[in-house]
Amino acid sequence: MTHQPTADAGTEFDRQVGNLVERDYPKTAGLTPQEFDALVTPLRDLVTDIGLGGHEAADTGRVPFLLVVTRDVVPVEETMPRTTLHGKPKPGFVDRSFEPGALERFVAVQETGIAGQRAYLLLDVERGEEFCGVVPNDAMATVHSRGRTLLTIEEGIALITHFPEILVKNKCFSLGGSRSGDRRVPAIWISQTAPKLGWCWEGNPHTWLGMASAGSRRLAP
Repeated sequence: MTHQPTADAGTEFDRQVGNLVERDYPKTAGLTPQEFDALVTPLRDLVTDIGLGGHEAADTGRVPFLLVVTRDVVPVEETMPRTTLHGKPKPGFVDRSFEPGALERFVAVQETGIAGQRAYLLLDVERGEEFCGVVPNDAMATVHSRGRTLLTIEEGIALITHFPEILVKNKCFSLGGSRSGDRRVPAIWISQTAPKLGWCWEGNPHTWLGMASAGSRRLAP
């Protein structure tokens, strides 16, 4: 069943926290339940003024906010296998095209302003299927021209963790907010009936691959 909209942002925040707990984020991070709670709870007050309205992630490709926990807490190699396609059991995976040590070099670009952050909120998220078939460099330029921000690897994983129904055939997405200094742009798409974290060249368009973006980020006070 598609995730249904809630009338209260605090309830949705609690659902997302529960998602991470169910996926053993605290244990994997070596945190006690109390320590994990202390990490994410300060963010709850930041969602109180977010109007959720009606949304269906699978239909619109948009969600009001995401709770994001970065690789400084749980490594990407641990969070990606905790994702699945909606209604499917097979765990997500990192593609072998990432050579040893490559993931560590794909870091958040300076414009995101999240260096050193462990947990925060991502607001007004779009899957970005309008950019399917568009050269990634051009898509990223358009996103910037709209005053929006590109998603990082951790944010893309958070999106399909909290809303697995948003990853569907022919509406997958690139994550231009994480770069390694070369021409590769990370992306999440479907492979072997599971989510896959891979990459594509910044100059090569794909008909099934858009560019995910968000309106802004909110950091803990």
